[in-house]
Amino acid sequence: MTAQRVSLITLGVADLDRSKAFYAANGWQPLPGPDGVVFYRMQGMALGLFGIDALAEDQGRRGETLGTGAMTLAQNFPDRAAVDAAFSRALAAGGTELKRPEPVFWGGYSGYYADPDGHVWELAHNPFWTVNDDGSLTIPDPE
Repeated sequence: MTAQRVSLITLGVADLDRSKAFYAANGWQPLPGPDGVVFYRMQGMALGLFGIDALAEDQGRRGETLGTGAMTLAQNFPDRAAVDAAFSRALAAGGTELKRPEPVFWGGYSGYYADPDGHVWELAHNPFWTVNDDGSLTIPDPE
């Protein structure tokens, strides 16, 4: 098994029902699961939402304040129009605009929003990568 992988990303959230509604408004479908946590199936991995206090306790850091926004989750799209549509959908669902999608220095197109708990999402079109029909990426080998 390769060490270079991620199986599950868990986001600590203040209000699980609010976050579940936000992700539902963006087209995410939760899996059946235990109370207090929500899981979403992704290509070969999962995203989880977990109460932030329960997450701190689960990490053995009871009473700690866990931060957000120091990392970025990203979704790539096949074109700029798809980026714009996803960005509009996220804002309509209650996301906070951080940076409107625009051409960027590396030759692509991207924007950022924060979910209701401040978790930062980048929505991007990278003309150098292929976005497959299932949403997975094909990144070409260096020449």
